[in-house]
Amino acid sequence: MMSSSDLWRAPFRGHAPVNARISIPGSKSVTNRALILAALAYSPSTLRKPLHSRDSSLMIAGLKALGCGIEKPSGNSSEDALVITPAPFIGPASVDVGNAGTVMRFLPPVAALTTGLVHFDGDPRSHERPLGPVIKALEELGVTIEHGNRYSLPLTINGSGKLRGGVIEVDASASSQFISALLLVGPAMTEGITVRHVGATLPSLPHIEMTIAMLRDFGAVVEVSPSGTEWTVRSGVSNPDARLHGRDLVIEPDLSNAASFMAAAMICGGAVTINDWPTSTTQPGDQLRDIFAQMGATISHQNDGSASGPLTISATAGSIHGIDVDLHDVGELTPSIAAVAALADSPSSLRGIAHLRLHETDRLAALAHEINALGGNVREEESALHITPAPLHAGVFHTYDDHRLATAGAMLGLVVDGIEVENIATTQKTLPDFPGAWSELLR
Repeated sequence: MMSSSDLWRAPFRGHAPVNARISIPGSKSVTNRALILAALAYSPSTLRKPLHSRDSSLMIAGLKALGCGIEKPSGNSSEDALVITPAPFIGPASVDVGNAGTVMRFLPPVAALTTGLVHFDGDPRSHERPLGPVIKALEELGVTIEHGNRYSLPLTINGSGKLRGGVIEVDASASSQFISALLLVGPAMTEGITVRHVGATLPSLPHIEMTIAMLRDFGAVVEVSPSGTEWTVRSGVSNPDARLHGRDLVIEPDLSNAASFMAAAMICGGAVTINDWPTSTTQPGDQLRDIFAQMGATISHQNDGSASGPLTISATAGSIHGIDVDLHDVGELTPSIAAVAALADSPSSLRGIAHLRLHETDRLAALAHEINALGGNVREEESALHITPAPLHAGVFHTYDDHRLATAGAMLGLVVDGIEVENIATTQKTLPDFPGAWSELLR
């Protein structure tokens, strides 16, 4: 296994067209939400084709530490599935969140349902990432939390075994996950919950819509205000018709992780087909179809009426066009789009992405610095990147322990010989074997 200090020589292809068909591992966002909902349900669930990555492993380990049963199906150890058996949450327990936003934000409300102490800690960067709104909301709901008045990790929750719920106001300007974290446990609260967003902006709204859709899919009753900034989840404790029920669920491919593979067709020319692209989805990554089409690619999606079908992206090398786009709702796509934009035939502006400064790293500063270090011309503003294509040269592409920076470096390396990506292993956060999948794509 590579260490974080290792340099990975990005495979160089030039403009030799690619022609590949690949399958993308399951969605991290869907997998980790499904794990939470299955753990809170009144009956067992089976999750098929879940993501196997660091983030999902951390979520599984955290739920198991609280007492939830999560195992492979009995009698068929080769089946790619997990069986989740709900059980009373009992402490004491310790949870390692790593640097996973879904784990550090979704599990504390679950831990508040635990009887006993639950300690949370993670990677050094996790101590810097915003968590205060979730902590404050839980405290207003009566949960005792020890955090040294830092309102961040590390922290310890003293669970009483139940959550009353009620109406809570949250500023989710820094992350939509603050809203999702509270909505996910709404059915387990004795009074349900109403969450009202009071911040100036609300990034990544599609992820809240994903949370709502999955809550309903598991049986919850969710109401959304006409303004779209207030959400109510009815109690399943007092109302059996609103309780969560176990599901047999197939996890969709992670469409955001498809970005680098799709981009390979644009950068080198040729065609890449992604298997099992969902016909209807709440994943923000679905917007790649429109964004890459605007940048010059041709997109086709075979749809025979089934839940999914192959999606093919094709392009001619050297025909990437610049784009002026607001990525506020789909910020996680920014590193991939920035890498493609750096190789375009005209300038690009990526806007509405100030919240990315609080992700695994400050993604705006990191992208600007690393592309410029290779000869690029990227100018950053507080909430935008302005990219003017320029000839790039060999060099080290640093990743700052950020999986999406690592894949961006690999994309540039397709046509810039001599790019070495630092800590490619960080891609294990959401992709179990990116170097292997990348080599297979180019073979």
